[in-house]
Formats: sequence, structure tokens, C-alpha cells
Amino acid sequence: MSIAAIRKDYMRHTLTESDVAADPISQFNTWWLEAMKSEIDEVNAMTLATASADGLPSARIVLLKGYDESGFVFFTNYHSFKGRQLEENPRACLVFFWKELERQVRITGLIEKVSEEESDTYFASRPVTSQIGALASPQSQVLASREQLEQTEKELAHAFAGKQVPRPAHWGGYRVKPITVEFWQGRPSRLHDRIHYTLEETGSWRIERLAP
Repeated sequence: MSIAAIRKDYMRHTLTESDVAADPISQFNTWWLEAMKSEIDEVNAMTLATASADGLPSARIVLLKGYDESGFVFFTNYHSFKGRQLEENPRACLVFFWKELERQVRITGLIEKVSEEESDTYFASRPVTSQIGALASPQSQVLASREQLEQTEKELAHAFAGKQVPRPAHWGGYRVKPITVEFWQGRPSRLHDRIHYTLEETGSWRIERLAP
């Protein structure tokens, strides 16, 4: 079968202006709870798109670790490629694709680091093996070999056996503070529903329907 022949018609749900909440966080919460009930594997997986100061784009999958009225939070190594791009250009886009519900959510916004206390709390909640991994990996840097990484991990695991693993200063959280949020619901004949929220200067949200 050719790639062009791969096709699916979306039939599961609809999305109208009368359906949605007055603000995108409340609407996201409604869809999030429905996605959780659907038992989607790694429901918190999202594409994170960043760009350098000169506009070079990059995207990868990261995991959502929290959200509220202030934004959407994920954690990473601040010295990673994504961290360096976010330092140069503190803007990002997040995309969730929940194919089981035929839905996407696209969030575009400004980046800020979460507080050290918030990063400490989350780091302490991780499995010890993940904590050691964060210490062992010089994320996005060139490695001489896989063995080098595993040896570093082994040495750190031995050094911190029975001890509390400290959060590295170069590891922590980012928050995407939304400026626009789009909710996409698949519909038949590619006439999808797209409801778009835009943050106004007053702090309120403008809601518009976009053509598919």
C-alpha cells in the first residue's frame, strides 16, 4: 500500500463553540480527564517544538508533568539541546495527539523555569534509577561509547547507595505559559473542528473557529 493510500475518516466526536469552556485550561482539563478514562498509553506524551535565536526549529517528545492556570510543566536537562534553544528563544509549542479520541491540542506560549523548590519536589519523587540517570547523562553531548555512559551510571549508583540523590543544578522544570491554544477534533471528509483560544491584553480569552 502506498503512503498516499493510507486514510482514515474521523467519526467519534464533534466540537462546537457551545461545547467548550470559557478558558483553555478548563477545556484542556475536560479533554484530559476523558483521555485518562480512555486508558491511552502514555497519555501525557507531547511534542515539544523549540527554535534557536536564528529560527532553526527542533521537535521531540517529552512528558507533561503538571498543568494549571499558569501553564504546562515538563522537566529536562537545562544543558540539553532543547534547553539551549529555550535559553536563546524562550518560546515553545506543545502538541498532544490522542488518536484514540481523534483529537489534538496545540499550545503555543512563553517559557519560564519553574521554581527550584518545584524542581526539587519533582526530582525527589522520581525513581532512584531515574535520579541517577539525570546525573549520569550529559544530555545532547557527544559520547565516546555506550559503555562510557553505563560506567558513569554504575559509579554514581555506587556512590549514592543508601543516600539521597541531589538534584543537579542543571536539571529542572519549564513551564509553557499559553498565549494561544487550539483544540482539534477529527471529523468526516476532513472537515475537522478547530476551536482556537487567543489570550487578550485584558487577560480574557477570545474564542474562534478556524477552517480545517
